[in-house]
This record gives sequence, structure tokens and C-alpha cells, in this order.
Amino acid sequence: MSSLESTETKRFGISITPENKPIVIASGFVLVILAIGTGYTLATQGTATLLSPTYLLQQLQVGSFLGIVAAGMMLVILLGHIDLSVPWTVAASAMMATAVGGPAAIPVGLTVGLTVGLVNGFGVAYLRIPSMIFTLGVNAVMRGLMVAHTGGFAPQTAATDLMQWLAVGKVLGIPVAILVWAAVSVGMTVLLSRSAVGKSIYMIGNREAAAYLAGIPTRRVIVAAFALCGMASGLAGTLLAGYSTKAYQGMGDAYLLPAIAAVVIGGTHILGGRGRYLGTVVGVILVVLLNSVLSIMQLPEAGRQVIYGCVIILMLLVYGRGQKVTQ
Repeated sequence: MSSLESTETKRFGISITPENKPIVIASGFVLVILAIGTGYTLATQGTATLLSPTYLLQQLQVGSFLGIVAAGMMLVILLGHIDLSVPWTVAASAMMATAVGGPAAIPVGLTVGLTVGLVNGFGVAYLRIPSMIFTLGVNAVMRGLMVAHTGGFAPQTAATDLMQWLAVGKVLGIPVAILVWAAVSVGMTVLLSRSAVGKSIYMIGNREAAAYLAGIPTRRVIVAAFALCGMASGLAGTLLAGYSTKAYQGMGDAYLLPAIAAVVIGGTHILGGRGRYLGTVVGVILVVLLNSVLSIMQLPEAGRQVIYGCVIILMLLVYGRGQKVTQ
């Protein structure tokens, strides 16, 4: 264990290590955002809207789509890569799911995401093309295919009842979308902390050559990670179609930058090899609440994007210069 790993401080009786420090900081920012938003609503509306259970559940429901995308994005970032094909993977999955309809809608949406992920993984792992370039190219290809599929017009198909139930339905007062995100979170936690694939992802992220020499099938692991990322985008797109009752072009554009921001804010090293999934969950909550408060304050969309970009740049400066920690 390195000296960095053994470094530990305590705040209010809680042990803070370099691994969980970003989670603690992000959680603090969540509380600050809630406090600022509550103060604003009290001053302008006379109510503490942000602290009501209904509001918080609504935000978690909206955040569940971003959370699923961020879960997949975290896998490729842990490898030291990036997936820029998310926007049109989300859109293509939603458009094909609604086009097929019936019982096959959700499987088709997941299959589209899986296929895109496999293509991305093959290009990065076997063709050795930088992930940023290859996935950006795949995103452009998917956009072209969907424009050709629809003839450039908005899709005229609607989401199935099951897709709508998964997106907006409730079980015992809890939105089903949150339960789906919770299931994905459990799977991610088990994958990263309990499985050989998860340990291999961390090792490849730290040093791919060393992982290869240690006998890890690095190429297959990279393909698997991109495939899971694609499936996560496909699932999110299918749920989004259910939430909107239909698919539309560009519906995934709003999820790329926030997903990367959520992962990085949660403490995942942008160069790979370090990060906890709990941090990504906290990062998603932070981004969603930040967006909600900015909306309440009627900040234009351009201003929100500037803030997201500044947050990512700041975290790149903080984590990108840090030394990787051996898991």
C-alpha cells in the first residue's frame, strides 16, 4: 500500500482518505446547493420546495436516466478511455425501440446500445484507435443512420406501455425509474468490487501494459467495458423514450457532458485506475440538483453548459495532475 493510500484525516469523527475525499466534498456541495436553492425559494416563493420528499423523489427520477448513463461512462473512464458516442447511442436506442414496439421494444433498444458498445470496444482494443476519436466517429455514423432511417423527419412512433411504466410508473410511491437505477447501481457495485472483471478494469486503468503482462486479457476486458457502457446508454434511451412517450432526434445530446461531469466530480480519475461508484452516484445527484436550482433561478441553458464545462475543467486540474493509486 502506498503512502498516499495510508494517508487519513478525520473530520467530525469521520475518517477521510484520498479515496473517499472527493465523495465527502461532493456531498458537501450537494448540501450547499440544497441550502442555496431553499433560501432562494423561501425568499421568492415563501416555501422550502427543495426539501419536500415529493420534489426530491422527482429529482431522483429525472436523475435516474443520467445515473444509468454515468454508470456506463464510469467503466470506460476507469480504463483511461472515454465514450463520446453516448448522445446518438441514446437516441438510436430510443428510436429503434419505439419503431419496433411491442414486447421486443426494450430488447431491441438494449441490443442497439450493446452493438454500438461492441463496435467501440473493437475499435479501441483491437484497432488501437484513440477512444476519443473512434467513439466520436461512431457517434457521427449513428447520427447519419438515424437521419437516413427517419428521412430527416421526427419519428412518428410512440413508446410502449411497459417503457412508459418503467420511466414514469410508481411502486409504493417510489418511481420505478429510481428502482431501475438502483438495480443498475447494485450491479455496478458488485462488478467493480466483487468480480475479476472489475479488478481487471482498475488494473488496466492504472497501467495496461502491466495488466497484460500479468495475464489479464486486456482487449476482451476493454471490449466488455465499452459493451456495458453502450448497453447502459441503450437502457437510458429506452427509458427516456418512455418518459417522453416518444423518441426524437438529439434526445441524448443533453447527457454526454453531465455524465462525464458526474463521474469526474465523484472522484473517478480521468486518466483511469481509480474511483468508487458511490462517488458517481453522488456526482449525479449534485449535477441534477445543480441543474434544478439553476432552472429555478431561471439561468439560461448556455449558462448551465458553461458551469458544467468549468466543473469538468476544475476536476481535470485536481485529479488529472494527481498520481495514480495502485488498487
